[in-house]
Amino acid sequence: MDDGKPTGPKAKWWSRPGAGQGNPPEPTEQPAAPEPTSPPEPGQPVDAVPAEPGAGSAAVPEPGAPAQPPRPLHEPDAYGTPPYGGPGPWAPAPPVQRPVPTPAHGTAVPPPPASAPPAAAEAGPPPPPHPAPQPTTDGAGFAPPPHGLQPPQPTAPVPAAVPQPTAPQPVVPTQAGSQPASQWLQYDPWGAPGASGAPAAPLTHPGGPGRRKGGRGPLVAGAVLLALVSGVIGGGIGSYTERNGGFGTDLIELDQAPKDSGGRAPDSVAGIAASALPSVVTLHVSGAGEQGTGTGFVLDKQGHILTNNHVVDPAGSSGEITITFSSGESARADLVGKDAGYDLAVVKVKGVSGLTPLPLGNSDNVRVGDPVVAIGAPFDLQNTVTSGIISAKERPITAGGERGDGSDVSYVNALQTDAPINPGNSGGPLVDTKARVIGINSAIRAADTGDGPKGGQSGSIGLGFAIPINQGKRVAEELINNGKATHPVIGVNLDLKYNGAGARVAEKNKDDSPTVVPDGPSAKAGIRPGDVITKVDGQKVNGGEELIVKIRAHRPGDELELTIERDGKELTKKLTLGSSEAS
Repeated sequence: MDDGKPTGPKAKWWSRPGAGQGNPPEPTEQPAAPEPTSPPEPGQPVDAVPAEPGAGSAAVPEPGAPAQPPRPLHEPDAYGTPPYGGPGPWAPAPPVQRPVPTPAHGTAVPPPPASAPPAAAEAGPPPPPHPAPQPTTDGAGFAPPPHGLQPPQPTAPVPAAVPQPTAPQPVVPTQAGSQPASQWLQYDPWGAPGASGAPAAPLTHPGGPGRRKGGRGPLVAGAVLLALVSGVIGGGIGSYTERNGGFGTDLIELDQAPKDSGGRAPDSVAGIAASALPSVVTLHVSGAGEQGTGTGFVLDKQGHILTNNHVVDPAGSSGEITITFSSGESARADLVGKDAGYDLAVVKVKGVSGLTPLPLGNSDNVRVGDPVVAIGAPFDLQNTVTSGIISAKERPITAGGERGDGSDVSYVNALQTDAPINPGNSGGPLVDTKARVIGINSAIRAADTGDGPKGGQSGSIGLGFAIPINQGKRVAEELINNGKATHPVIGVNLDLKYNGAGARVAEKNKDDSPTVVPDGPSAKAGIRPGDVITKVDGQKVNGGEELIVKIRAHRPGDELELTIERDGKELTKKLTLGSSEAS
């Protein structure tokens, strides 16, 4: 019953060229072929009938069996709805066609019979012309389908076509000069590996020929070993370049003298310092709210050390004195004796043995220009060594006077040196080229940078003064043996306000006591009040302080020759120096 629906033959909406044939020429107007109403006769080509779902993997019909009637792809459409009803628009061939899926283990697809008629009468618009590939035959007699339009993909596989995993298929042998049937499959970039013709690992069967075993293992081991060796070599190269700055001729190496034995000539500064330093010490003194730092040197193995009076003076009678040797060891020390007039003092360390005394030279043998080395602790910098020369001899200097009563004033007929001497060098040795003491560093001349006596700049300006060791030796011996020192005297009082040449004997004292001590050395030599002493042993005297310095440079009992002026006449007097104990 038509129910008003169009009747007549219905056209198919797709077709493809038969096997081994080219595409038919494009017609100008192609009528739709009538749909067959009865099954095809035996011998009708298979590809002229729409394939059932899963036809791509259908089993191969046995030879001689009658052809089965084809099943329609769909139920009859009573309404004629395109594409299964009336004619619809031509469907162009898709630009990319997926190949027929090949089941696992290389199941072959049956080729179309050679007598397949063209399906141009039933086809829609033909695809673009494409030369049909020449079929190749494998050992089973199958040929790959030609390129072109493919039938609709099956939606449900036929259970009978699914291979069983437990029943491996044998490898189909190929004829000489032919290719396996699976090689015609095209690469599908959207397919999973091994499916729809996508490249996959070569197909092998269990027990059949496969990859050569053991081929990759040695390569991996070799690569790992090479990486390890390369890492070790690279690390060594990097360490070398980091230490040495690179490779090749661009590496800069500066010439340098080889290491020597460390020995120096005994009369060099280094040789002198090496010999004298073990006998030089640093003193730290504190007491009565004062503290000070100075230098000293060892006089004997009993532990007596000579230094300046102004170094130990802050200790008073109950202060503390600490001695630090050049090796860094420290020890307590006691005051043995001191003398402000000579600015010398002796202390003794306790519980120390193995001391090395510093040898004493003779200051009378010193000449201007002789090289000298000064050792001390300027600004508490222990074991400081400086060098210079003797700039002058018998420089009459006075130092001290901070107390205001003159009791701390020292009179020194000093050795002048340009070896740098700074606060803290006081009491240290001034040695000659044989590392023998020729003086005790005691005073410096500061730069005048201000008004008044305290306006000087502290520090060395190349004017240092040392007590001659001949005077220091005598005073040190007296301090060690007697605990006090004696001063040589001539038995007169001087007029220190006299501005003329020489030193004048005072006319009278404030207490009306005689200015020439009765029965003293000067009285016995015939010196009178008002006489002007111009020379001592032929050396000119420029003032009262200089006369005191020159006299104290001698020992009590020494005989001196004095040149005096009296009433415009020059007279010569000889006297023997007396002695007075320091107060």
